Amino acid sequence: MAVHHSTLPNSATATAAGNQMGGGELYRLAKVWTIAIALITYSYYIASKIPKGFPRLFALFPVIFIFLLLPLNLHYFHLCGPTAFFLAWLGNFKLLLFAFDLGPLFSSPLPSLLHFAAMLCLPIKINNHKSEIRRIGDPIVLPLKILLLAVVIRIYDYRNRMDPAIVSVLYCLHLYFGVEIVLAICSFPAKVIFETPIEPQFNEPYLSTSLQDFWSRRWNLMVPSILRPTVYDPTRFITSRVFGPRWAKLLAMVATFAVSGFMHELIFYYFTRAAPTWEVTWFFVLHGFCMAAEVVVKAAVAGRNVRWKIHRMVSGPMTLVFLMMTAQWLMFPPLIRNGVVERTVGEYYAMAHFVKEKFM
Repeated sequence: MAVHHSTLPNSATATAAGNQMGGGELYRLAKVWTIAIALITYSYYIASKIPKGFPRLFALFPVIFIFLLLPLNLHYFHLCGPTAFFLAWLGNFKLLLFAFDLGPLFSSPLPSLLHFAAMLCLPIKINNHKSEIRRIGDPIVLPLKILLLAVVIRIYDYRNRMDPAIVSVLYCLHLYFGVEIVLAICSFPAKVIFETPIEPQFNEPYLSTSLQDFWSRRWNLMVPSILRPTVYDPTRFITSRVFGPRWAKLLAMVATFAVSGFMHELIFYYFTRAAPTWEVTWFFVLHGFCMAAEVVVKAAVAGRNVRWKIHRMVSGPMTLVFLMMTAQWLMFPPLIRNGVVERTVGEYYAMAHFVKEKFM
């Protein structure tokens, strides 16, 4: 894949973007979340009183539909992205579970409205075992990753002189640091509200030794915790009656990745406002099939009592190379073609300019 480069934003562009952030975009953000809070209040006080099942799902349908529309009001990447992820994806999936008295929103009796809203909107999972908090949640690590992200953004200035493979590595680092930092920052209010540890969303994904390890135990852990009860478990239950438990497990795995791909496609639409090309969906479908094949091979090797095993020093780099190559092929092109990378970098400069102008 040829990586297309373009000129990074200058100070004038950053100033214009900073003014946009300080003006209409922040007003639109406040408007979007005011509507979201009103819909959450309706879900808590009215929809929750309706009998579980399809009657409650019908009552929640307007909320789910409006949650899909709200991110379209935002254009600033770093405001639209989290809003789309929290409302259109995680929020709606949690509401689907809540309609049937399942998932993190359900408890008897219901928690307070504040706790209900935090569980609905934020990518959090309460950790009741303080001793199990992983190192990735250490407060020292977050500033370090912010610094590393700043270094990556700075290196972008020289990417026209770099090999495309190196640029792709920069994109992967940018994606990882950017997503983890945003989700970690957004979890801070939950720590105050719940006064309890919050499980980190990432568990050092760069140490993954397989696709199963990466997707199930290390990368953006809030997503698999929501996709399992909404997609994986129902698909496995339904298909097991037809294909048997072994094939049902694999079909459920691929179906989960397909749904994840579709939701990523939706998120990409919010970013680009361009007609979907389905490349990102195929990225996740491909990984679903590859992970299913990986599970089959592991089971076959274990069933034959074969002790041969690829060392993690080999399987780790192989996993990361496969992730980066498939991302370069299928995930990054829609973002590059539609100028999302340039807009994202421009917004970093704009945010720095905005802070400098307002507070320094």
